[in-house]
Amino acid sequence: MRSWLSSQRPDMPSVHFGLPRRSLLKFPPGSQPHTIPAPPAERSWLQPFTIPPKLYNDALKVQVPITIAAVYAATVILINRVNKKRGYKPWAISKTKAFHLFVVLHNVFLAIYSAWTFVGMLNAFRESMPARSEMHGNGLVNVVDALCKVNGPRGLGNAAVYDTNADSWTILNPEYKLGPGNTPDPTDVGRLWNKGLAFFGWIFYLSKFYEVLDTAIILAKGKKSSTLQTYHHAGAMMCMWAGIRYMASPIWIFALVNSAIHAMMSQYTYYTLTALKFPIPVRIKKSLTTTQILQFILGTSLAASHLFIYYSIPFPVPHTVTLPPLASVVPSVAAVANATQSGMGSWLKKLALRAAGHEGVAANVVNANGTLFGSDGMRAAEAALGKQEVRYTLEPQTFSCMDTSGQAFAVWLNVLYLLPLTWLFARFFVRSYLRRTDPKAKRSMSHSHAAEKAGLDALKGVTPSSCGTTVQRHHQTPGRRKDGDGQLSGNTHSNRRVGVRGEC
Repeated sequence: MRSWLSSQRPDMPSVHFGLPRRSLLKFPPGSQPHTIPAPPAERSWLQPFTIPPKLYNDALKVQVPITIAAVYAATVILINRVNKKRGYKPWAISKTKAFHLFVVLHNVFLAIYSAWTFVGMLNAFRESMPARSEMHGNGLVNVVDALCKVNGPRGLGNAAVYDTNADSWTILNPEYKLGPGNTPDPTDVGRLWNKGLAFFGWIFYLSKFYEVLDTAIILAKGKKSSTLQTYHHAGAMMCMWAGIRYMASPIWIFALVNSAIHAMMSQYTYYTLTALKFPIPVRIKKSLTTTQILQFILGTSLAASHLFIYYSIPFPVPHTVTLPPLASVVPSVAAVANATQSGMGSWLKKLALRAAGHEGVAANVVNANGTLFGSDGMRAAEAALGKQEVRYTLEPQTFSCMDTSGQAFAVWLNVLYLLPLTWLFARFFVRSYLRRTDPKAKRSMSHSHAAEKAGLDALKGVTPSSCGTTVQRHHQTPGRRKDGDGQLSGNTHSNRRVGVRGEC
């Protein structure tokens, strides 16, 4: 294991990296520990309600995301076939004002929700990070500890850690105790789980089920929902489920960064403006795609790094030490001991009388000096027999960012899910924005048409519900008209949108 930007001294905190422990590479992952529900909190705009613990854990049963993902995928396949038989004509409901209003409100709601989640997660992240006073000397180790261990009290070495060997939670710092049921105390403050990840992360997980309405909107317009989009939404459900179910620390990355992309970078605001027919400049589309690519690269790298990071903290470890006779250590006691060596017989006689129940007689036994026994006899015994003492020495205790196979599974699942999306975004970006070098093509086509032409080859069939950049193509025979929803009436047209939108 190699040291990384940290002290080599064993009595100083340090950060290392190395290969994951073999016990973490287990499939299916272990079911322990059970998820700690979000703690109750005072009602505020950030946490307006408390999630009942039973509901919290019931929603995290593995049957929930698997069933919803399977039903979602089967429904998409079925309606895709129906739309194909209908010639990809919009359904009547998609042309109503109520449907158009629903699309706008749907995107406005998701934009506001994403902003709320981002603010909540940002606040949790800020309050969980080491204070400025804690950053001197061991700043790196403090940050790593705060990001890797999300349960327990605040402070280096105070985290609640799940010991897979003992199948129980533990806190190494004796000043802190576990809560009811020997689990992390819900009143503990200062770490990510209780500060907001448990609450906002759980709701973010549920939002992945709601987001399938994006696909419903596309299908209602008579369009095809691609296999990529189905993979995207179903994968997002499973990734967020695994992260929250196993309390994997890197899941904060997706809850924080992805909500920021949706809110601060105006992704759902972008969809709202599109639904309201506002023109979107190509540079905005390009910036959204660039941001998504950076999100995937940084998020994937940071999440994967949790598998390889270790850190050491010196803890006081008790050792039992046998002391030499006091006569050889303390000169004053040695004098007393030497003076009483000849009186050991009297002292033993005193002990024998006490053992026989003759306390009164024992009290009158005198020592070698002809006086009653005092503390000198006891000291003589200690000097003769010696004694043991518990002493503490600082020894490094090494921790991994991943405590359980479930946490490692959540990281691997998210990484494997994001890698294809990262490649997809990069390919789309190159074809849409970097390979437009023909001046004639630039004069003959608008920027959006040029981007769309390349994007169709790269991302055929991906809809705006799964994209951060949207481009359109209309093939219209002369004389055809557009209806009120911007769709071409008749069967001799094609209206496709291409792009990608990433989630956890």
